[in-house]
Amino acid sequence: MVFKRVIISCMSILGLFLIIGTSGNKYVIKRQQMVEQQLKSRDITEKSVLNSMLEVKRHLFVPKLYRDLAYHDRPLPIGQDQTISQPYIVALMTQLANIDPDEKVLEIGTGSGYQAAVLSKICKKVYSIEIIESLAKEARQKLKRLGYDNVRIRVGDGFMGWKKHAPFDAILVTCAPPKIPPPLLDQLAEKGRLIIPVGKKSQELKVMTKTSGKIKEKDIIPVRFVPMTGSKVQSMD
Repeated sequence: MVFKRVIISCMSILGLFLIIGTSGNKYVIKRQQMVEQQLKSRDITEKSVLNSMLEVKRHLFVPKLYRDLAYHDRPLPIGQDQTISQPYIVALMTQLANIDPDEKVLEIGTGSGYQAAVLSKICKKVYSIEIIESLAKEARQKLKRLGYDNVRIRVGDGFMGWKKHAPFDAILVTCAPPKIPPPLLDQLAEKGRLIIPVGKKSQELKVMTKTSGKIKEKDIIPVRFVPMTGSKVQSMD
């Protein structure tokens, strides 16, 4: 009788581990499907970007209410009338930035911290600016808890960039200004890349590249981002 109880007890523990394992694996499988079906099947080919998208746990960067939708091909609300971009757009912007491992990147619009986490797996240092204090605080705590030690976040006006740590090899903007903020172009390093959605009702994702002090502009695709807000937005209208 005692022997049977021990067997039953062991089976119960094993079952618990299997349940826990299955729950964790659910998101691993969803990330794999996301990379294969949403990224590789399109035009995302850069290995470092694909690896980062596979590794970063997107479901931890969205509210619990939306975790089952975290790996769907769609943006999701994160509070404060802000959103986390769909996986493809995150991957596309990261790939367009063409980042090397020893480079320094500025992100405008920290949001939930997901894009910063993806970048942190690819480059040496990520500086990120968020104008909404509550989002910046939550993202800072989350990234620290998850071990993303090469990301630095501050509350501030993204239109002004982060002059103290400029120049940046790449700048990614995850919200749309009506026009390209001049300080961001000024803070680009030589051969630096600015990836930015521009426009109001009609927006275009652009790549701005600095060569010998001159800026070359390239349109990529129409997009839809939340508007960029800050103290300088009125002067740019």
